[in-house]
Amino acid sequence: MNIQPVPNEPALLLSDLHTLIVADLHIGIEQELREAGASIPSQTRTMEARLHRLIDSYKIQDLYLLGDVKHNIPTATNQERTDVKFFLERLTKKTTVHILPGNHDGTIERLTTPIVQIHPSSGIVLGDLGMLHGHRWPSLPLFFCHQLVIAHTHPTILFTDRLGYKSYEPCWLRGPSDTEKLKEKAPEATSLQLIIVPAFNPLCGGIAVNKEPLLGPVASLLDLDQTDVYLLDGTALGRVKDLTDSNNLI
Repeated sequence: MNIQPVPNEPALLLSDLHTLIVADLHIGIEQELREAGASIPSQTRTMEARLHRLIDSYKIQDLYLLGDVKHNIPTATNQERTDVKFFLERLTKKTTVHILPGNHDGTIERLTTPIVQIHPSSGIVLGDLGMLHGHRWPSLPLFFCHQLVIAHTHPTILFTDRLGYKSYEPCWLRGPSDTEKLKEKAPEATSLQLIIVPAFNPLCGGIAVNKEPLLGPVASLLDLDQTDVYLLDGTALGRVKDLTDSNNLI
């Protein structure tokens, strides 16, 4: 299966299947930021425009939203309900939309129409590719895929310049599973490559993988000594184990 990141976008393209994978839209996060004192315009229409552009450019037939479509839990605000509903309705006019619920999506079925396909939060298998949000363990068949795509962590890299100024850049993680940890969950599994997708919403923030542990049970399977880090523009930064805060000088 031909799987590749879209240049300069936190999106995975399965070109032979005309399929696009994005994650962590967190529609409605702006309300939380406003309550904290930050005046932030909504990103919903901006994200929608980006997705429409990708759908048109790559002739996408299936769009997989890999969890945390909405933000507020356990319930959604009135504005969030409206935004999610119309966001999904407009996307379904161009492509088939699939949702693999994340930990923020407990009531997502109330905000969708039957045309939106909601899959189990334990994940699905597409060819030799497994995918799920990553906040819970996948179902057993996913451990036997060639690759497993997850989200949830919102991976970033922390850069520190020579004056001590810190900046965070979203990044991709790709690496093999730790063999012993994999066999604890699926004794007959032999190998599994994991891909961790950065958040599609730029307001999400994230985990600085060169400073903090990854989030979620599935991410704990990664062999970090063998895991590579890539920026959205394709720049390869090397292995996670070599990217300590002290040597990320810009």
